[in-house]
Amino acid sequence: MSYALLDRGEEVVVLDNLMTGVSSLVSPDAEFIEGDIGDLALVRALLRSRKIDTIMHFAGSVVVPESVSDPMKYYANNTAATRSLIEAAVREDVPHIVFSSTAAVYGMPPVPVMAEDTPPRPINPYGRSKLMTEWMLADAATAHNLSYIALRYFNVAGADPLGRTGQSTPNATHLIKRACQAALGRVSHLDIYGTDFDTPDGTGVRDYIHVTDLVEAHLAALDALRRGTESGIYNCGYGHGMSVRQVISAVEKASGRRVPLREAPRRAGDPAMVIADATKLRRNLDWSPRYDDIDVIVSAALRWEQRLNH
Repeated sequence: MSYALLDRGEEVVVLDNLMTGVSSLVSPDAEFIEGDIGDLALVRALLRSRKIDTIMHFAGSVVVPESVSDPMKYYANNTAATRSLIEAAVREDVPHIVFSSTAAVYGMPPVPVMAEDTPPRPINPYGRSKLMTEWMLADAATAHNLSYIALRYFNVAGADPLGRTGQSTPNATHLIKRACQAALGRVSHLDIYGTDFDTPDGTGVRDYIHVTDLVEAHLAALDALRRGTESGIYNCGYGHGMSVRQVISAVEKASGRRVPLREAPRRAGDPAMVIADATKLRRNLDWSPRYDDIDVIVSAALRWEQRLNH
């Protein structure tokens, strides 16, 4: 994100506690500060001294199974720390926040394609912690001079087309990254969780969005807030899905190697299909994706994985 902002002439300050972040991936043209968004005094000082006009909030823990086994970590890191960040924004009169939310707020919806008005019913602490942040933002925007846009990510994948950044967490659980690691021999196999879903090939279907198109959605949100667009929530996806087996086929095609597989039972709470209705994002924020192609997404992810040392 910092590269895209810098490319268009923005001044960027990156605050990260490096719990999972990698400081070397921050552009050298951005100011980097190691610290926590829950440190109210630090954040207020930064907002005041750097004259920040917009906060783009990406910080948080994102592994669903871990959120179930360690919920307090997620409510501390995702909810409580964000409450402090919002307070800092209010106290320092920062007018805009763009927030990274998630499709996990929908839980197990009764329909496979979700619009923003689909009732949120998260089924794990990760989804609940993100939904709580959406509620806090809405309440703060009602009470104070603050506007926000929450972007509900579906399945983010790929890497920067210029090779500057990509998914670098060694133990990440994202399907495309894991499939690339398995193809390259960096993990012994890829687990397929569930082969008996009510889908064309029996495996789960998800809406995968290239990270660069997601970055463009953030830029569109930033521009919208600056021109006075009302606060709101937007789905970020393409409106169609790919199955686990289709993703694996794309990885095998890109790598020229077989992905070793192990079939396992469904995980509790895994829906058969999760697809975004992103009509609102396209219509209201004039967003149009450029990388809506699973082969393009997988090829970018594979190129990045080949560059890593783990």
